[in-house]
Amino acid sequence: MTRLINDPAAFADEMTEGFVAAHADRVCAVPGGVVRATEVPAGQVAVVVGGGSGHYPAFAGLVGAGLADGAVLGNVFASPSAQQVVSVGRATERGGGILLSYGNYAGDCLNFDAAQERLRDSGIEVRTVRVTDDICSAPISERGKRRGIAGDLVVFKTAGAAAAQGLPLEQVTQLAQRANDRTRSIGVAFSGCTLPGASQPLFTVPEGRMAVGLGIHGEPGLDEVDLPTADGLAQLLVERLLAELPEGVERNSHAAVLLNGLGTVKHEELFVVYRKISQLLEDAGVSVVAPEVGELCTSFDMAGVSLTLTWLDPELEDLWLAPADSPAFRRGTLSPRPRRAGLTAATPEAEEIPPATDGSKAAAGLLVELLSAVEATIETNVEELGRIDAVAGDGDHGIGMQRGARAAAAAGRAAYSRGAGAGSVLTVAGDAWADKAGGTSGALWGMALRRMGIRLGDQAGPTAATVAQALHEARTAITETGGARLGDKTLVDVLIPLDETYRRTVDSGSGGIEAAAIAAAEGEKAAAATSDLLPRTGRARPHAERSLGTPDAGAVSLSLVARTVHTTLSTVLSTTTGR
Repeated sequence: MTRLINDPAAFADEMTEGFVAAHADRVCAVPGGVVRATEVPAGQVAVVVGGGSGHYPAFAGLVGAGLADGAVLGNVFASPSAQQVVSVGRATERGGGILLSYGNYAGDCLNFDAAQERLRDSGIEVRTVRVTDDICSAPISERGKRRGIAGDLVVFKTAGAAAAQGLPLEQVTQLAQRANDRTRSIGVAFSGCTLPGASQPLFTVPEGRMAVGLGIHGEPGLDEVDLPTADGLAQLLVERLLAELPEGVERNSHAAVLLNGLGTVKHEELFVVYRKISQLLEDAGVSVVAPEVGELCTSFDMAGVSLTLTWLDPELEDLWLAPADSPAFRRGTLSPRPRRAGLTAATPEAEEIPPATDGSKAAAGLLVELLSAVEATIETNVEELGRIDAVAGDGDHGIGMQRGARAAAAAGRAAYSRGAGAGSVLTVAGDAWADKAGGTSGALWGMALRRMGIRLGDQAGPTAATVAQALHEARTAITETGGARLGDKTLVDVLIPLDETYRRTVDSGSGGIEAAAIAAAEGEKAAAATSDLLPRTGRARPHAERSLGTPDAGAVSLSLVARTVHTTLSTVLSTTTGR
């Protein structure tokens, strides 16, 4: 377990601060992550990688000459926000465009795609390569759904080396994509990992057994077998990967080989396993090129390993062997480069607050109380939300909601103190939620609050009817962006009943508090009913059966918020009216 922590919600930020202090000669902090501290030639393609924290040396440890120019760092096991990606992207761009590369997870795709659009709108050319090396996460017929694990190192190294050669963005992208298409990985675990501040691991493996096909976010394996010997494990890993050769690849080819420790398997054990892997690959006719044995993409204290094969052609082999110098991965020698000038980690200035009417400002004060109440509710339930999420997911939902709710409440209070109306309080809170929470959930909550704020505006006090319209627009934004539908076992299973019930109750002539009470009750029923559903989207999808009997964490958190809104409204309004 992770023992050395302060506030679990601050773990990722404090980890980044310490990492930068330890490697100030190579990296510099910027809002959202880290970038190279040394000079980059003008016109060179910027390679920006990223994902959730908890996987060091991925992603921060791979920033340096010949590798990545910047790494976007999300919260523990949660994707970074779109704003973080934009911030790091702008700090790295030198006129040659940006290649974004990251593991193929729903939250990462959602946030990086949103950032890509924003960067393109500002005139920067951007391309994307998603890493999809994990053969256990989807069949070959659905390879686009596979997640990225330790194979990301080869893809990032290929892109970084190609960029360092001065190749244009289109060619850098094609080479990185080719590396991904030729990369295959498989992982196993002997015990689960424990998130900072948590008392229990995300999953357990019985003594003498081994989980096969696990994910790097603590997602349990897809199969379980008796714990083999080191040679037996080597044979299992090699046989699985050799059974799925990329199109056009023969066994007697050159391959980059990565034997990756996931957290607590020591180098000595890895070398014992690699001894047999090397023999098996040689017997199969594979020519191994510059193998890597060690911690390359971890999962906190998970006891496990993964094996990666990247089938190299001559061009990819040259890029794999090219020099690189980063905190965690070095190859060959590079000439010293001067430190970048004028790079600062200054935080963005606060946006101007639009003028608001007195009625809207009064409503803004009520919204600030609601945001504070939501923050308190999430703080109370953070551990339970994490426990629910860990049944079939990665267990980060509680911490993500905690970070988002804290940021939203603080941003709402600050905006209100500067004279913001109701709409501006919600839009500012939504942006803060998305930025600090990260992940799919953070992006969707931020989008919902922003959409509601835009609908309410700052020129009139909200009514039950306009709140109903705002809630419906939030629903539309989430369903259109996230793609989830009723029955997929997501927060949408609560959001749609909430929206429809509130709107129907208001249309029948009821007031806002009564409608909120009825809608909250309907939301609680809907959240409980997700226990009987199988997830059809997100990280829980490969472990659908495990989630039966447990409600969806996102659905539960939304129902908690809905009930908190009703309770707070009832208390505040009854106090102000004397009822």
